[in-house]
Amino acid sequence: MKDVSAALEALTDRDPDRRDVAAASLGDLLRGTVLDADTARLVVGRLVSLTVNEPVTRVRESALNAVSEAFNHHRLPLDLFKSLAAAMPTMEAEILGHTIYILGATHAPKALPMIEPFLNHPDQDVREEARLAAAEIIASNPEDTIHNS
Repeated sequence: MKDVSAALEALTDRDPDRRDVAAASLGDLLRGTVLDADTARLVVGRLVSLTVNEPVTRVRESALNAVSEAFNHHRLPLDLFKSLAAAMPTMEAEILGHTIYILGATHAPKALPMIEPFLNHPDQDVREEARLAAAEIIASNPEDTIHNS
């Protein structure tokens, strides 16, 4: 757990290179099975906060890549990503694509209204990511999405 604490602390470092490395290190931890569910949620929450507040694009990308790793071993609630979803209208295409993927990976039907506006985005990659994310949610919850339509 010392690695987690050190990496979480480094997320607030003044040097963007150190924030970038910290996000990647947390991604490595999330990729494995070392973290319990509560610690994974804590780490993901901090990475989401970093993404929303970070001025450096490559650091935001590292944070989102790390968050994506968490879905390999953890089911994460949509509420963890509300601040990220709120920032979507101002995101550049690549960051937006990562965010849409993450919302889809929650498998939460309530994420569909957050994703659907991007089905008509001017960027083809964003549209495709939105299509895949929506399809993943629908496939994971066919009974929920049918009743909510």
